[in-house]
Formats: sequence, structure tokens, C-alpha cells
Amino acid sequence: MGLFGTDGVRGLANADLTPELALSVASSAARVLSAHDGTHRPVAVVGRDPRASGEMLEAAVVAGLTSTGADVVLVGVLPTPAVAFLTEAYGADLGVMLSASHNPMEDNGIKLFARGGHKLPDEIEAEIEAVEATGPAWSRPIGSYIGRVHSAPDAAARYLDHLAKVLTAPLTGLHVVVDCSHGAASYVAPELYRRAGARVTALAAAPDGLNINLGVGSTHPALLATAVLEAGADLGIAHDGDADRCLAVDATGELVDGDQILALCALAMLEAGTLRDKTVVATVMSNLGFHHAMRDAGIEVVSTAVGDRYVLEVLRARGLSLGGEPSGHVVFPAAATTGDGLLTALHVMARMVATGRSLADLASIVQRLPQVLVNIQVADREAIASSTKVKAAVADAETELGDAGRILLRPSGTEQLVRVMVEAPTQRQADAIAHRLSDVVACA
Repeated sequence: MGLFGTDGVRGLANADLTPELALSVASSAARVLSAHDGTHRPVAVVGRDPRASGEMLEAAVVAGLTSTGADVVLVGVLPTPAVAFLTEAYGADLGVMLSASHNPMEDNGIKLFARGGHKLPDEIEAEIEAVEATGPAWSRPIGSYIGRVHSAPDAAARYLDHLAKVLTAPLTGLHVVVDCSHGAASYVAPELYRRAGARVTALAAAPDGLNINLGVGSTHPALLATAVLEAGADLGIAHDGDADRCLAVDATGELVDGDQILALCALAMLEAGTLRDKTVVATVMSNLGFHHAMRDAGIEVVSTAVGDRYVLEVLRARGLSLGGEPSGHVVFPAAATTGDGLLTALHVMARMVATGRSLADLASIVQRLPQVLVNIQVADREAIASSTKVKAAVADAETELGDAGRILLRPSGTEQLVRVMVEAPTQRQADAIAHRLSDVVACA
């Protein structure tokens, strides 16, 4: 198995993802991504979410980077999209974000950005893996050529100023509850939404290094729904641990997922004439209801593999202006080089203010088909997904559904899981097919 999963290197901190591995990955990435051409000292931006292991891994990453001669700019606890933005803003050769996103506190991860704040394509990740596998046998700089470490006290302010430019009108009159997941958005998200003119109630915004994603955030929206109802708020916004995701809750406490957010943003951009080629990029996980809504609005959907970096690759290759995932990663290339949960939330709230419509009304454009997603623990996720027996069971189920539904079976990018997704006209049929396929996967 390679180092890189769907979104960087991830694992149990100090067990799978050790300081030694973090140091090696960082130095390897610097050697691949830095311009060691003698014209300037390479520069790397390093940020993290607030989980406790980030302190340990940050020290290892800094050691790895400076050992290659790269200077390091420490930006502290900030969202992943902030690190991407600051990599470009500071003219850095690479960016490193330490976060396991929505995973439990015990996990951590390394996300890498190339010059300009862009996520790495598969071939660059493979090159970094190859360099990392060669071990420590390389010529290290000494003396004054060793990299130096600098702090960036203006990092958060620069990021917030950048996002604030997106709005053309204040969010006056909106009351939003924001669930920060005790994560990287705990300071910047409430501050941004207040600056934008909204009345803000902050939830799960007191990180202590141990409570990140603990029953809160985009993967646990029940607490947010309750808070929205109790406060009589217009909406709730749910971020994950590193704030590259945004899900929402409407005023009635109903969840608004990434498909619905992507759809309402697509319509807004279509009306404004900014939806390039009348096309939106989504992953294969998007609900058929989303596809139907876009078709009815005259918008083409281009589907990619799961992972916002694949969405980004298509956006960049085709010069398109909007893409995203049901998980809440939404990408606006005109303002960001990666998914940004805070930027997404601003677009959602701006649409509410501009139309005078409730979030429930705006989200209703997507009539979701009943969907079942089952995660099955397996010994070898790749072998199961390619099993002839499993493929035959999937083919039989697809014949049963015809054009009225669909099936997606894929291995997880970060865990030994196979995910089975079924969409069908009725919940009963979706449940039955998912149960049948799960049994086949478990026994394959």
C-alpha cells in the first residue's frame, strides 16, 4: 500500500503516523516540490488543526523541511483552505497541513499543497513516495544553508480579509449557529460571519486538543439541529475538524447536504452568468436527485472519482467555476484552490439574503432519492472491490433497478473498508439491495 490515500497521508497518530514518518514525508515533499535552483531559499507554509498530536507532528515536519534547506512559515491553528491560500499568498514552494479532517482525535494526517496552493496530482504523490522510500541517503545542507523557522502573526487576518472580499452585500438580518467541531475553524468562522454582518451563535468552538470532532461537527449534526431550533436561528453551519467542509441545517432542523448546497450555488451562479459552460463538477457519490435537478435547470454535470482533488483536477483542466461533493467539500476556483467550508457558508448565506428565501426553500430543488450507504470492514479493500463474485452481485442489482436507481461500490481511500451505496425509488428497495450486497462483500 502507498503512503497517500484519498486526501494525503493519514493514520493513528504516533502509531501509523509517527514523528519519524512525518519527518521523512516532509523532507521528501520538500525535495520534490521545492525549487532548489540556487535562485532562492525554498519556503514552506505549515499549519495544523488543534488536535493534541499536531504539536508533536508539527515539530517533526518542521525538522524535515528545514533539514532540506527550506525556510518554514508557521501559521498555527487554521483551516486547511487557509493553508492553501497562504501557500499562494506567501509565494511558498509548498504547504503542509496537519489534520485528519473529520476523523477522531486519535488520528492525524499530512495534507500537501504545491506552489500556488494546489493539491497534488497522483503522479507527484508517487514521486514523493519514491523519494521517501530511498531513506536518508541524500546530501543535506549544513551551516547557514539549513532552513530557518518563522511565525506568521498576520496569517489569520490575511485569510479572513481574503474571504470577506467575496460578499457584495452584508448578511444583515441572518442569525446563524456555527458548529466549529472544536476544530480549526473555532476562531475564524465565528469571526468571519460576524464581520459579514450576521448574528452568530458559536457552538463547539472551545478546542482543547482532545475534543475535536467529539460528537460535533459535520459528521454529527444532531447537536447543531437542536441548537438551531432552540435559538430560533435562520440556519446552522457545520464544519469538520479542518473546516474544508460545510454542511447546513435549515430553520426547521433538517440537514442540508453537500448536493443541495452545490445545487443552490450552481443556480445562483447560473443566474449571475458566472457558471462557466453551464457546467458543474460532482463526484460519483452525488445523489441522482442532484443530477435530475441540474438536468432540469439546463446544467451539465461532470462526474469524477471520490475526493475533492479529483473535482479540482477537472475544474482546472476545463476552466470550470464550481464543483463539490455530498460531504460538503465545495470548490469555487475563482476564490480558492481547494474546498473551503467558510467560503461555502458565505455563498449559502449570501444566496438566502439575495433571494429572501429560506434555506429549506432553496435546498428543495434537490429531491433526494432514498440512499443507503454501508461501510463493510474487510481485510483487503482492493481485492474485495475487484472480486468476480461481488461484481456479479452488483450487476444483478443494477439490472433490477434499471434507470430508476444506481449502485456504487468502492474501497475507502483511508481505511480497510468497502463502501456500498444504493439509490432506489423506495427506501425499502434500497435497504434490501444494500443488505444483499453487503452480505456478498462480507463473505467474498
